[in-house]
Amino acid sequence: MLSPAFAAPYAAMVVDARSGEVLHSRNADTRLHPASLTKMMTLYIAFEAVRNGEITMDTKVRVSKHAAAEPPSKLGLKSGQRIALRYLVRAAAVKSANDAATAIGEAISGSEAAFARRMNRTAKALGMSNTTFRNAHGLTESGHMSTARDMTTMGRHLLYDYPEYYNLFSRRATHAGVREVANTNRKFLAAYRGADGIKTGYTRAAGFNLVASAERGSERIIATVFGGQSTAWRNARVAELLDMGFKRAPSRVALRKPQLPAYQGNPERRSPGTKTIRVATAVKKSLRPILRPGQYDSIQEAPVALVGVDTEGQQLGIESALEEAQSASLVNKAPTRPAPLIVEDQEPQVVTRMTTSGGRHWGINVGRYTSRYAAEKMLLKTALAEINTLDGSLRKVVKSSRGFDANFMGLSRETADLACRRLQARQISCFMIGPG
Repeated sequence: MLSPAFAAPYAAMVVDARSGEVLHSRNADTRLHPASLTKMMTLYIAFEAVRNGEITMDTKVRVSKHAAAEPPSKLGLKSGQRIALRYLVRAAAVKSANDAATAIGEAISGSEAAFARRMNRTAKALGMSNTTFRNAHGLTESGHMSTARDMTTMGRHLLYDYPEYYNLFSRRATHAGVREVANTNRKFLAAYRGADGIKTGYTRAAGFNLVASAERGSERIIATVFGGQSTAWRNARVAELLDMGFKRAPSRVALRKPQLPAYQGNPERRSPGTKTIRVATAVKKSLRPILRPGQYDSIQEAPVALVGVDTEGQQLGIESALEEAQSASLVNKAPTRPAPLIVEDQEPQVVTRMTTSGGRHWGINVGRYTSRYAAEKMLLKTALAEINTLDGSLRKVVKSSRGFDANFMGLSRETADLACRRLQARQISCFMIGPG
């Protein structure tokens, strides 16, 4: 009679990490138990929270009774203990510690249930359409399911969205604050040339799971296996799949990194002194007073100080953006005008004025675009539409290998949070940018 591990359904997927092209799949969309592959999402959200200033790696997290009581694998945290987030991240990534994963979720969202809701929002934003999370660690729970395809997607986003943290997954051992812990994937990392992660998982219902990535030269392959019969069987099968991937993948291919998802945040947790804006239905009537006849003459249009040319030779359509933003805005009084755009000769950036007083070291991102022109146009439209909260901020286009980020900088944390929530209520993508 087969043990539950041997009887676990098998699924696999192989992709070229550079392009996302599928090189092999089997039962890739079958919903199965992910086990500790779940912790990839827990860590992804932790990295997202740090990037957006919700928490820092040095934040001392208080361990709850619930987190301390999680079954093994665990770090051995005690109820009431305080430990830096960085050590919880290391323990979850390397040791696959269930108590550390739960503590991370509670620190970010207040409770594991709220964190699971954020996990599901993030999964949807990432395109993981067949995944449902119920907890932060991956222990078997009714409805807690995923697929080989979705977990491959998750691994690819970890690699490209947070490369500054990816080295965690290749560490054979690390210090997790209370003790040294060994990597659950150390045998595969040592045995397969070019392997540098990502995450193992095992429960009786799931079998032996692994999402693995390896790089050789300019090629990088990600392979996922669900339902392995043992650690050795799983590692051997993943090695075969990676070999297959390197054989099938072209030597040269255009790098197409996955798109960074919209920032999900914690709607359950708000900054002190702020209010939640909920839009249940479309606004049918403005409650603002209508200007009296003759008052329109006193309203001056916001000046356009510059019509430049972007790096692709397109003329900036400032006038059209101005008209579009003004037609969408509900502000009927003469607004404080956004400062003019300035485009520098080298690595041009759209800037206005900025103050560093009052802790205004925060910012928001309103999207990534394929051209500087599109990013600048979005900044102008957003500044005019949300002028009450964004007045005085710095409008900045940041160029990277992945596109052009449209950012507003020089805000306080409260103002950035309020601006994002107001923009998200208008179906405009927005996430906060923390200091530094």
